[in-house]
Amino acid sequence: MISFAYPGLLYLLLIIPALAALFWLSRIARTRKLRRYGRPEVLASLMPDASRYMPWVKLTVALLALAFLIIVLARPRAKAALEDSARETETSRGIEVMVCLDVSNSMLASSTDDPRGVARLDRAKHLLERLVGSLRDDRVGLIVFAGDAYVQLPITTDYVSANMFINSVSTNMVPTQGTAIGSAIDMALESFTPDTKTGRAIIVITDGENFEDDAVESAARAADAGVIVDIIGLGTASGAPILIDRNKGVYMTDSQGQQVITALNAAEAQKIAKAGKGIYVSGSSSNAIGDINSQLDTLAKTDFMRTTFSPASEQFPAFAVLALILLIIDALTPTRKITWLTKFNFFTSNKPRTK
Repeated sequence: MISFAYPGLLYLLLIIPALAALFWLSRIARTRKLRRYGRPEVLASLMPDASRYMPWVKLTVALLALAFLIIVLARPRAKAALEDSARETETSRGIEVMVCLDVSNSMLASSTDDPRGVARLDRAKHLLERLVGSLRDDRVGLIVFAGDAYVQLPITTDYVSANMFINSVSTNMVPTQGTAIGSAIDMALESFTPDTKTGRAIIVITDGENFEDDAVESAARAADAGVIVDIIGLGTASGAPILIDRNKGVYMTDSQGQQVITALNAAEAQKIAKAGKGIYVSGSSSNAIGDINSQLDTLAKTDFMRTTFSPASEQFPAFAVLALILLIIDALTPTRKITWLTKFNFFTSNKPRTK
């Protein structure tokens, strides 16, 4: 059986009978106008190439093509494949990693000494993509924070979804500004599975400026629960202005019109990592993820069931091909009579009549 990924789009098929009705009404209006100029048989002799049926043929072909295109947009899939796709499970050994990503406005500042260099947030995304790419059978989750913290991705083994959520992160996700690292660590601690035998780690990526809470105390609580807290620091000690519009080169200013400069608070970040029995690494280091992975490798791995998903059997290519063929036919079909067809007498016999 066929199911659809976006069944709501099938309501667009209601447009087809509406278009057919409009075309029919337009043909009636056209016939009435022509009758003002003379009798139909006289007008027909003046327009020998005009066809009563070819416009309807073209309309039918075009509407069928439109119907198939709507079906393509709704993404038809084989239902049997969908039912079987979630039945494959396997046992994996791994750890659990919760990533806490700073999305405050200061993350729009350059990660280097160049004011127009790579933004800290973009650098963080790149590091996270490398981290997720290096994971093997481990679970990973994502929390975004500024003045508040929110779970963006619950802990999972679905690395494709993890990368998708990472790429979608922006500074607009958290309305309250600040750097509530402590709240993010506390939320990450609550996001792990109950299995305390599994090695667990919290990785915080931040520029470490404008702390809103006691992050050191939160890191210490995590360490007491057997969870290490690693910090990846972004930015430089000299600081950089916050580039809020890269295309126009607009920087954030304070109430007096002066550019706001934000700098990496490495000292405070190191205190958090020490309290969490983790490590601090600089995000500008080419081996930042390598250092993190070296520590993650020391954590205890445990067995857990992992569900693997086979891709659904997509059926839309067949409908797309049919739509393309119909569109080509529509483009090649004229609205007037096809003269070469008149040479064939399909409905009368060519035999001479017998007396």
